[in-house]
Amino acid sequence: MATMMSIPKSGAVRQPNDLESYWLPFTPNRAFKRAPRLIARAKDMHYFTPEGRAVLDGTAGLWCSNAGHNRDPIVAAIKQQAEELDYAPAFQFAHAKSFELASRVAALAPADLDRVFFCNSGSEAVDTALKIALAYHNVRGEGARTRLIGRERGYHGVGFGGISVGGIVNNRKFFGTLLTGVDHLPATYSREHQAFTKGEPEWGAHLADELQRIVTLHDASTIAAVIVEPMAGSTGVLPAPKGYLERLRAICDRHGILLIFDEVITGFGRLGYAFAAERYGVIPDLVTFAKGVTSGSVPMGGVIARQPIYDAFMRGPEQTIELFHGYTYSAHPLACAAGLATLDLYRDEGLFERARALEPLFADAAMALKNLPGVLDIRTVGLTAGIDLASRPDGVGARAYEAMNRAFHDEGLMVRTTGDTLALCPPLVVSEAQIGEIFDKVAQVIRAVA
Repeated sequence: MATMMSIPKSGAVRQPNDLESYWLPFTPNRAFKRAPRLIARAKDMHYFTPEGRAVLDGTAGLWCSNAGHNRDPIVAAIKQQAEELDYAPAFQFAHAKSFELASRVAALAPADLDRVFFCNSGSEAVDTALKIALAYHNVRGEGARTRLIGRERGYHGVGFGGISVGGIVNNRKFFGTLLTGVDHLPATYSREHQAFTKGEPEWGAHLADELQRIVTLHDASTIAAVIVEPMAGSTGVLPAPKGYLERLRAICDRHGILLIFDEVITGFGRLGYAFAAERYGVIPDLVTFAKGVTSGSVPMGGVIARQPIYDAFMRGPEQTIELFHGYTYSAHPLACAAGLATLDLYRDEGLFERARALEPLFADAAMALKNLPGVLDIRTVGLTAGIDLASRPDGVGARAYEAMNRAFHDEGLMVRTTGDTLALCPPLVVSEAQIGEIFDKVAQVIRAVA
């Protein structure tokens, strides 16, 4: 009988650079491997293909490289940290930079959002926030508060908690019943009322009142938390309507429900402020972050909690664990070093303020595409834009997928797609000339796929 080691693999001998072994995430693998979009290196505002062709980054990598690529101070900090301390356990031990970074992040957050729990991604951050919310009510003697409220079209990562409260159908439909006891607010977008809006739409604040209906249906005593993105990015850039987040805050306050802002995309300057909570003047109870905290250089995420939430856990004997949760790589030394160097760049180069100053120019450049063939809507907020294209009869997403391919191969531009929406969110170091270049290239692509 043959052992496992003696069973040969079928097919030809694989080469080290063979494309077949890697199962790409959120990617049509067969189409990609027929015409791969490969990246070899990056610097500042550009990626470079293996052949050396420059590709202008219109997406900050994956909404994350806010300070640009391969910035020298971040690279140097990672290198130095790797030489000094490669890893330290996060359970029962710690290293100095974890405390330093937590203090720096807390200082950027508004009000009493000043306790930071580290993890490694936005998905982990969301699941961490949901667990903290459930545990918070439990330790306060309100263990019946187990219901979680998300929103249609929301994206909160790919953990079972995140896809349960998320509202993008393809992220949910293959994975069974998910978490029980989850309900959803309606999406905040209406093309009829909001088309071609710069910034926060005037219409839509009343949609927050659906939370009161959900409270009436389930009773407040069963609801732990509401989680929303201040700007829903992955679904196609849907800014919160004016007054919407304020109404959610008021309803949550009235019924003792925690409000969670998922700021994995909006955190660290995307909307012109350290956090969107500051832009909107609404203080949530928990904030999730990731992506921009290290400018995408090393995986890192986290949750910022308000002081009273942290204090609720600090009971009982001092030697007992207060929260039974964490990750092997929480506050990884390399990630902390990268985070500190990144925050220095944001501060020293005034990148949050720069994004705020560039927002009107960025919005005007995006809206200049309004009359191109097949453009149904354009939305902008901060340094972010969503452009809806008309779908083709052969399927939703086909036109935008071709546009992404053409942008990369023909125009030297990286864009993101969701369905038939093109999403743009360049690094915050983008110049005025590069903003013009991005939208000129997008215009060429839109005409080509019309």
